[in-house]
Amino acid sequence: MFSSCYPVCGNAIFGKPFCIEYKWEKKGSGDLLLLAHPLHLRVLCDINDSNVTVLNDFKYKSIDGDLVGIVGDTWLLKTDPISVTWHSTNGVKKENHEEIISALVKDVEDLNSSAIRTTSSYFYGKLIARAARLVLIAEEVFSFDLIPKTKIKKFLKETIEPWLDGNFNGNGFLHDKKWGGIVTKNGCDDSNDCFGSEVFNAQLNHLGYFLYSIAALVKLDPDWGRKYKPQAYSLIEDFMNLSTSLNPNYTRLRCFDLYKLHSWAGGLTDFADGRYQKGTSEAINAYYSATLIGLAYGDANVVAIGSTLTAFEIKAAQMWWHVKRGGNMYDEEFTKENRMVGLVWSNKRDMELWFGYLGARQCLLGIQVLPLLPISEVLFSDIDYVKDLVEWGLPALERDGVGEGWKGFLYALQGIYDKEGALEKIRKLSGFDDGNSLSNLLWWIHSRGYGCDL
Repeated sequence: MFSSCYPVCGNAIFGKPFCIEYKWEKKGSGDLLLLAHPLHLRVLCDINDSNVTVLNDFKYKSIDGDLVGIVGDTWLLKTDPISVTWHSTNGVKKENHEEIISALVKDVEDLNSSAIRTTSSYFYGKLIARAARLVLIAEEVFSFDLIPKTKIKKFLKETIEPWLDGNFNGNGFLHDKKWGGIVTKNGCDDSNDCFGSEVFNAQLNHLGYFLYSIAALVKLDPDWGRKYKPQAYSLIEDFMNLSTSLNPNYTRLRCFDLYKLHSWAGGLTDFADGRYQKGTSEAINAYYSATLIGLAYGDANVVAIGSTLTAFEIKAAQMWWHVKRGGNMYDEEFTKENRMVGLVWSNKRDMELWFGYLGARQCLLGIQVLPLLPISEVLFSDIDYVKDLVEWGLPALERDGVGEGWKGFLYALQGIYDKEGALEKIRKLSGFDDGNSLSNLLWWIHSRGYGCDL
């Protein structure tokens, strides 16, 4: 029926918020038949609106599940709208402010830009984003009369400006004309801290933390924001440029895969197992942080594009990584163990190399949770899945040598359905991930709604 028509190219258009439109150019006669993967089918608009026909019985098996026939040369994909906000959805009850403020006072007191030793853009970015969180937590609990806002602002300026001015000692951002993007000066020759940002690897993981910090500082100090707006927008354009004709300095959507509808972390490096995604949550953080930049500068276009990419990234993470029992196409093919490792099953061997040994569940889980932010509420909105995930991960914490930082992320997920149990464990932690803090974990637990433990 459809053999006389074939596609020669296609385009993905961002015309409306939370929508991507596929337009295929075709040759031959008749209607165009193509194949859609499961996420396409989930976000494909009703056939009455998008002028396509779904052939439910026309299927091919693939590593992504069944590919289903779609007839039509224009697809409209629409994901659930999300609201990108600076603060939590529910807020924090006044009775819980005191505990958070007490932690804030200590965390702010400990800020010391001269004590930072790393020159890795990744670990450095996490440290400054951690400080930026303190600003927004303080806003949410109305504590700027107790928290020295000027100290946080001073710390952020001292740590961010050298990177944006190009005079940071030991590393720096450069524009690479050949590949059209932002790279770091340092390679990996003499450091275990490097994640390949000099060859565009894990690009979103690095830049997302910087953008979050910049967004918070712009909100805190608009005059500073006006001065450094060109640099801030350069970081955004590295991975969120929509048109190489309008902005030829950067490639189009460097990391985002317009077919799979999520980003890849691999840059110019070939990985043994194919394309590579280290942490879905850090990719989400990059688009979320870019959206906050738009909010801080009052730029509706950046907010619209950033929110749309954030929403699709979340939907894809939930589809491809958040694999749970009893409700996914993979159930018959995976054991319970592999289903719960579904967070990272597509690149599990690489994760084992990063984290040192097979079965490091707290690491496999935590790398898909960090950083803990208001947008994490949307990412982990399926409470049944979260409960399964925590039950799978908790036994790993009984091993000797498990880092306190990883524990914090698991307890944070537990707090989604068991606030009191998680809070008790968090209060006993003796350390935190370098991008996290006691203030942030207490904010998370106390903003999980008002007393709805399951």
